[in-house]
Amino acid sequence: MSIPKEPRQLMINIMYLVLTAMLALNVSAEIINAFFDLDKSLLRSAEIADTASKTTKDGIAGMLKKKPALKKPLYGGMDATKQEVDEFIEYIESIKDTLITATGGLDEKTGKPKGKKDKDITTRVLVMGGKGDELEGKIKDIKKKLVDIYRRSVSSQAVIKEKKWDKLGGAKKNINKAVSEFESSLLMEVDSAWTSTDKTSWADYKFRQMPLAAVLPTLSKLQSDARNAQADVNNRLAGIIGSFEIKLDKFFPVINAKNGYVIQGEKFEAEVAVGAYSSQFAKSTSITVNGRSIPLNSEGKGTYTETAGSVGKKTLKLNSVVKNPLTGEVMKGSSSFEYEVGRRSANVSADKMNVFYVGVDNPVSLTASGVSSNKLRASCSGGGCSMSGSGAKRTVRVSQPGAKATITLSGGGLTPTNFEFRVKRIPDPVPCFRPGGEGSGSMGNGAFKAMQGVLADLRNFDFEARCKLMGFELTKVPKRQDPITAINPGARYSGRAQNLVNSAKPGDIYYYDKIKAMCPGDKSGRKLPGMVWKIK
Repeated sequence: MSIPKEPRQLMINIMYLVLTAMLALNVSAEIINAFFDLDKSLLRSAEIADTASKTTKDGIAGMLKKKPALKKPLYGGMDATKQEVDEFIEYIESIKDTLITATGGLDEKTGKPKGKKDKDITTRVLVMGGKGDELEGKIKDIKKKLVDIYRRSVSSQAVIKEKKWDKLGGAKKNINKAVSEFESSLLMEVDSAWTSTDKTSWADYKFRQMPLAAVLPTLSKLQSDARNAQADVNNRLAGIIGSFEIKLDKFFPVINAKNGYVIQGEKFEAEVAVGAYSSQFAKSTSITVNGRSIPLNSEGKGTYTETAGSVGKKTLKLNSVVKNPLTGEVMKGSSSFEYEVGRRSANVSADKMNVFYVGVDNPVSLTASGVSSNKLRASCSGGGCSMSGSGAKRTVRVSQPGAKATITLSGGGLTPTNFEFRVKRIPDPVPCFRPGGEGSGSMGNGAFKAMQGVLADLRNFDFEARCKLMGFELTKVPKRQDPITAINPGARYSGRAQNLVNSAKPGDIYYYDKIKAMCPGDKSGRKLPGMVWKIK
């Protein structure tokens, strides 16, 4: 079975396998409803692939005007593929309608089939009635047709000339290589795993005694695979004429100041760079500042102005939307810039972040232009705030997450000026096996057994702090067996949990739930997201 390269499709396939296994184990009735969520995801994946196919076809229209000889083989292959896929999807849709109607139709309130748990109809129609065998033949047939269509398209003289295959080792050799690569990428195939079971056929293996709720996503997956195959054909044929090209034809200097406020005697520091812009984006780019649209010139630049009003810190939130005129892809970006309005140049800045964190030392810098350091006074209130140190460098400790801490500067003629900071607890650490490692995924048998336990990895946090993992619940789901659960105190494996890990075999799935950790400043343990690992 080919492994899809597109992350969304890979995730859906894994979800499908996991839910099928859980259903076979009769874990709970809620699994039935989970299948409907999976069915929606599969249908949505098919819609996305269909849109991508249309976008790809439209995207090469301009380039085909320069190379008209390629239009017939490329568009012909795309159109023929779409026709075959549309017919295949319509065929599967008719099977769905038959099953849903036979089990009582749809529930008017939920929109879900009334007979979602019915196993008899699915077995009678798909196994005993021969519809499953017919479906198996359709799957094999469409795969062969798609390969044949692709071969005809790339075998045209226009394509051979464009790719220069006749000069690069021979046309036949290069055509066979291209077709072989395409065929190996297709997901449209019948799973041969049933041959090693006691089942009499693929349909018997796939559908016997399966509730309608499980059969529907199985059929939707075939539809999604077909749409993805269509998108693959379009992408490969579009690649023959060349990649989409956007030419950067405008360059300009860019300056980005680290601070929007500087007092006398300090250095002004900013990053300078060269910005690049394509005039092809001129009509498909928009920028907003604090929700206000900014008119852009032909170079993609605009001017934003506002009158400085009240004293204090101001934040500009910038959002940009750029649509690629060739592919139709929409790209979004956002950033923010802060500046301060004040009467006297007084400032309090957190050296690490714009918040104070509970349980750690928060270093801050105090500055006031025109005020002698020995006359500058600073105090801290709110959020369980306390301050230590002297001069421009201080350390703040807080204890009440969710509150606000206020630092007040005064003295030397400076009117008391307040600066508010949010008080937060240390962010949640990530449960994993090693620092920086993944929280879920698949792992080889030997590597999994070598792991000594679970870490509470604190990431993207600039302070010196460590979180302690307090314990977790480990559930092993052996292939085609009942799950086994153990409670593990602490981070390192011990007792029953260690035994479960030592018995890992390919095909087993391990679930880590009820993971708790204690971070500096916490009064009690906090719950962390679970992990799921499949042994390969």
